[in-house]
Amino acid sequence: MPFVDGLFDAATMIRTLHHLQDGQQVIHLVRDLLQKDATFILEYANKRNLKAILRYVIGRQDWSPFTLEQVEFVVLNFDFHPKAIRQWLYEANFAVEKQLTVSHFRIGFLKRLFPVKFLAAMDKALQWTGDFIQLSPSVFTRSRAIGVSSKAKSNTFFCCPVCRTPIKDTPPLLTCEKCGNTYPVENGIYNFKLTIN
Repeated sequence: MPFVDGLFDAATMIRTLHHLQDGQQVIHLVRDLLQKDATFILEYANKRNLKAILRYVIGRQDWSPFTLEQVEFVVLNFDFHPKAIRQWLYEANFAVEKQLTVSHFRIGFLKRLFPVKFLAAMDKALQWTGDFIQLSPSVFTRSRAIGVSSKAKSNTFFCCPVCRTPIKDTPPLLTCEKCGNTYPVENGIYNFKLTIN
């Protein structure tokens, strides 16, 4: 990520992790960017949801919702086991403070049988169960950054995503003085993608 370590006092990652092949590494990268006691809100796709369990029990799904490894059910769409996510957060120096389960009723026939407002109210009523058991397809966690943390130096914001050296904000082109990589800024959009020659 193109930001200096210890820059932020909060971060969110919603509807994102399930598209990342190495979610564990990304959680560690997010932690590097956060100051001590920063809040991190993470939403992830839960492989141990009721629909997946039922499909597995009746033989309509090959992968087990009970094992800890992530599953790629279609290309670049991953589901994660809640215990694995908590372990990754712990290893990255996050303390999980709260978990909410959402989308309990993400099943087609229920949406046809009941009004949306009723299902939304029922879903809200069940969210608190997330601290005890996670059986919905989507889980939110609120964690706090613990342990040793960097604090970004004043007047620093961006860093080279390759070598992690702070770089000056000099549109229309940002250049890393250490490794020489350049990053264009066009119409106010900073492009930190690397072009491989």
